[in-house]
Amino acid sequence: MGRTPSGRPTSFDIAYRAGVSQPTVSRALRGDKSVSAQTRARIEAIAAELNYTVDKNASSLRSQRSNTIALLFFEDPTPDESMINPFFLAMLGSITRACADRGLDLLISFQKMEDDWHVRYQDSHRADGLILLGYGDYTLYRKRLDQLERQGTHFARWGSVSSDASGVTVGTDNHAAGRLAGEHLIAAGRRRIAFLGHADEHYPEFRGRYLGLCEALDKAGIATDSALQADAITTEKAGHDAARSLISSGADFDAIFAASDLIAIGAMRALAEAGRSVPSEIAVVGFDDIPAASLTTPPLSTVMQDIGGAGRALVETLLAQIEGRDLPPRKLPGRLILRGSSASV
Repeated sequence: MGRTPSGRPTSFDIAYRAGVSQPTVSRALRGDKSVSAQTRARIEAIAAELNYTVDKNASSLRSQRSNTIALLFFEDPTPDESMINPFFLAMLGSITRACADRGLDLLISFQKMEDDWHVRYQDSHRADGLILLGYGDYTLYRKRLDQLERQGTHFARWGSVSSDASGVTVGTDNHAAGRLAGEHLIAAGRRRIAFLGHADEHYPEFRGRYLGLCEALDKAGIATDSALQADAITTEKAGHDAARSLISSGADFDAIFAASDLIAIGAMRALAEAGRSVPSEIAVVGFDDIPAASLTTPPLSTVMQDIGGAGRALVETLLAQIEGRDLPPRKLPGRLILRGSSASV
């Protein structure tokens, strides 16, 4: 107290004007939620009035932090050369905004699962922590996550939220979302609902969606038929092949709940080739609400994942780890988007 503001504004000048400590100013200006919204707003207003900008280099030297986080995409099979699931591309925007709001730089990298990315980022100190998107077979990916934990690497990932998950995970409540899709199809008069997507420990997000569907069927007094579950990864081709396999088997089904929109889009193409009308004969519901979902014929009903909330939650979760705070895994609700592919009979 009693400090005279200097010619070039500093965080101490802001603290003097705001009547708070300098560490409080630092926390407020990097978006730390431990500072109340009212105090943060007052500090930001004073900083703007003084034309104060954060000296990232000095801040990094004091904290031994780079003020950079790394976003790692893992390759997915796609029909183009991007090799990135379009759902994760859509999430990129919300993660970027969340980083900008907190004064963080974002390093984006594309990784192959067989590479030693888990060692490279730990040793290089290019980033304070990692956000991981995409993983394929979880039983293989889990080994890398376990190694990250042993190294003490800060990381948050998007995926299936469960008690035995490695690292702090943010994800959709897949079980509840699957139940929501099942209840919609049942209410639309469907009784023989096929599920396209892996439903085992290799793909826990898909398994959660399948179990949610099974719960909806059970509550409606409808027996689950294992013959109506067909494995598929998140590609149009896999969805097309799985639907063709179901049709060729002679299985009796009047609806498809696909574990992803890409699977659903491929399935709808197979149904059209087989002369099966959507939705009059077969209702279809997907999952993700990627941009292409509204462009199919008919437009695809789907479960929307909270992309904006996901980006914010991933950044907040990672920052909490970096700053020595604990945040529990977070499940975000899915929302059913009804379009023409699942109209009531």
